[in-house]
Amino acid sequence: MSKLELIATSAFGIESIVARELSNLGYTETKVENGKVTFMANELGICRSNLWLRSSERVLLKIGEFKATTFEELFQQTKALPWENWLPIDAEFPVEGKSIKSKLFSISDCQAIVKKAIVERLKAVYGISWFKETGACYKVEVALLKDIATLTIDTSGAGLHKRGYRQLAGQAPLKETLAAAMVQLSYWKADRALIDPFCGTGTIPLEAAMIAQNRAPGLKREFISEKWGNISDKYWQQAREEAHDLYHPDIDLHIYGSDIDPKALQLARTHAEEAGLKDKVFFQKLPAAEVRSRFQYGHIITNPPYGERLGEIDDVKKLYEDLGNTFRELPTWSLHVITTFKNPEDMIGRRWDKSRKLYNGRLECHYYQFFGPKPPRKPKPETSDDREITQINE
Repeated sequence: MSKLELIATSAFGIESIVARELSNLGYTETKVENGKVTFMANELGICRSNLWLRSSERVLLKIGEFKATTFEELFQQTKALPWENWLPIDAEFPVEGKSIKSKLFSISDCQAIVKKAIVERLKAVYGISWFKETGACYKVEVALLKDIATLTIDTSGAGLHKRGYRQLAGQAPLKETLAAAMVQLSYWKADRALIDPFCGTGTIPLEAAMIAQNRAPGLKREFISEKWGNISDKYWQQAREEAHDLYHPDIDLHIYGSDIDPKALQLARTHAEEAGLKDKVFFQKLPAAEVRSRFQYGHIITNPPYGERLGEIDDVKKLYEDLGNTFRELPTWSLHVITTFKNPEDMIGRRWDKSRKLYNGRLECHYYQFFGPKPPRKPKPETSDDREITQINE
């Protein structure tokens, strides 16, 4: 297997979560930058990272990187890259582009030049002058940032937030990748309760359930690179077998979602059924002010309405006050809320313990965390060897 340089892209603010996920997969040779984490892996790593990354948007195969301030530099240096290592003679290779703070700012021109350069390279390698592009798709991207061009091929296809269970979406949906990051940032554990009182179509509860079950988020979907001849089917089979072996669907969970929108809840229940979580995650029609729990320790993780439209602010403030009242009724719980409001403590009634800037789509938000007390540590049973009692972290 080859040693490859891969890029896991992400929304701004959750790059460290993606790096942590990669580390858990065994890929510790990483470089964290704005909106991406570069890591070293092999062909099997392409399969495993696509299947397992929860908070990344997609996995890109890096072909090359260089400085380009003129179209001639872009053409010649793109042409010099070994495209034939990945693009077979019948490859379909559309080119997409983006440019930020670079002299080459015309995206359409950059795309056309990169396409021409790749064609010229492949002409020389394959000895033909016309490429029908009837084979597997290799989506090429040229990304220019401060005159540095990065050339990649997308290994994911549809974004990794598309898990395969949410065919329909309600109003203002939260991406699965961001929901998964919110759950991981909360340090919620599967033996505690979790409630989302503004659950909408159920994204946060469903992502939490998959994390608890150690279920690879890509287990129910396909990836564009599965059709590439460059990656043996045995690697995809190996990666999927590993994912199935590590999946624990029978774990007991206490995960709940509530909302006042019956249409959203109907979608949430449909998504739960599609995800195979119908009997693991439960939804009910309930205003946030009435949310309570019989469990002593737990987490509220939620994405309340933001009130972006004129005239909605007062209504939304009331919802946050209701959330604060509910939180006070659960004194041993923790609260984690993503919002565009700058001072949620005014409505929650308590100063936040931690704040982190995140982006929900293009909206700049903050993820405010209000931590409750930790539950008492549970002693391990005495062993027959030394009778020593040890403790585990909750």
